[in-house]
Amino acid sequence: MEDAEAVNLAADWSDISQGLRKDLGHQLHSQWIKPIQLGSLDRESGMLDLYLPTEFSANWVRDRFHDRLQLAWKIARSEVRKVNIMVHPGRRQLPDLRINDGRRPANDGASAMAVAAGSMSDSGFTSSVGLDPSLTFTAFVTGEANVLACNAAQRMAAVEAPQFSPLYLKAATGQGKTHLLHAIGHAYLQAHPRARIFYCSAERFMVEFVQALKSSQTIEFKARLRSFDLLLVDDIQFIIGKASAQEELLYTIDALLAEGKRLVFAADRAPQALDGVEPRLLSRLSMGLVADIQPADIELRKKILVAKLVRFAPLDVPADVVEFLARTITRNIRELVGGLNKLIAYAQLTGQEVSLQLAEEQLTDILSANRRRITIDEIQRTVCQFYRIDRAEMSSKRRARAVVRPRQVAMYLSKVLTPRSYPEIGRKFGGRDHSTVIHAVRLIEDLRQRDADMDGDVRSLLRQLES
Repeated sequence: MEDAEAVNLAADWSDISQGLRKDLGHQLHSQWIKPIQLGSLDRESGMLDLYLPTEFSANWVRDRFHDRLQLAWKIARSEVRKVNIMVHPGRRQLPDLRINDGRRPANDGASAMAVAAGSMSDSGFTSSVGLDPSLTFTAFVTGEANVLACNAAQRMAAVEAPQFSPLYLKAATGQGKTHLLHAIGHAYLQAHPRARIFYCSAERFMVEFVQALKSSQTIEFKARLRSFDLLLVDDIQFIIGKASAQEELLYTIDALLAEGKRLVFAADRAPQALDGVEPRLLSRLSMGLVADIQPADIELRKKILVAKLVRFAPLDVPADVVEFLARTITRNIRELVGGLNKLIAYAQLTGQEVSLQLAEEQLTDILSANRRRITIDEIQRTVCQFYRIDRAEMSSKRRARAVVRPRQVAMYLSKVLTPRSYPEIGRKFGGRDHSTVIHAVRLIEDLRQRDADMDGDVRSLLRQLES
């Protein structure tokens, strides 16, 4: 980088950094944005390198701030068209945090994507952020909640023509629909190495369309958009109310489908629930397959955490921490993985061991946002309904097995699902001593390991109470 260019880039970065500081706040800015160092700008490709000191911080910033950083640089300097966030050369890297299939580097798809999608600066229409190399089918953990959507996505990316198009992925925020979009792109590119793929958000689609209108380049916009073999559009709900963009998307869908090309859309709601969308466009969006991703249950959340921990080996994360995170962080998968990353980052940076106490101390904000207040009264009521016994048996002195075992299960669940101490729990069960509660908790824990029926009962009760 020449001295004059370096000075100019540094000045622009100072302005961009200050703007992000106002938007993000001092703490986030100091921890993640301030450590960024400028690399070189390739004027031919328009790629600007941004460096961070570790693989973990590079992944974290790339996941959360790539679009914002790229847009800020485009506004500041017209010659910057893309930013590449990576580890600083020569710095000692932490173990690679990505998961791949072991046969091919995970970033091969990203570099191929750059070739496949190409730069379109001559028309004013540029592809948005490329495919994330870590978001592959190999890294996607499946369970009952998402297996249909995952199978449909794999079918869409296969060599054989799919039986349906478009594919519409519907899921709440953070449940994996964007991951599947990227995975489709990677797999399709492996099956069709010369394919042209375009991935964007609906919001970016509208921005590019408006720019093409302003620069009188709509013909080039349409021609290039329709030259792609696979179109991936995320957050389609944000195209609501934009009549001209809706019309262009409608014509593009018709043109691509007529040529047998593949289209995938993702949104946080079903097509019929998209307010302000033209009926003809709604019809096109729902004419293929609408695959719903349900919120992950606790078993899937645990599987995801265990899969993510492969990246951090040989770091030891106790099973009770995994269980605690999976049981407590329930709103979405992105928040669950973010909590794990934050916990491990803190442990690595401070040299502390990962423990249940550390998790409770460092994830207070995430845990409090996710924790639904389950009461002992609610637990007793649910257990009595499940075992068909009278509610009064929770406090009675009866020792019949048909009463004692449900009472012990309720004590166990009270300890697992509430912050109450053993003496407090005992008082809610007819004034029993804390040693009685401890015995019940240990007994049910042991029975869950040895008795499949008991484990099934507890799992069923947990699902009812946490739903």
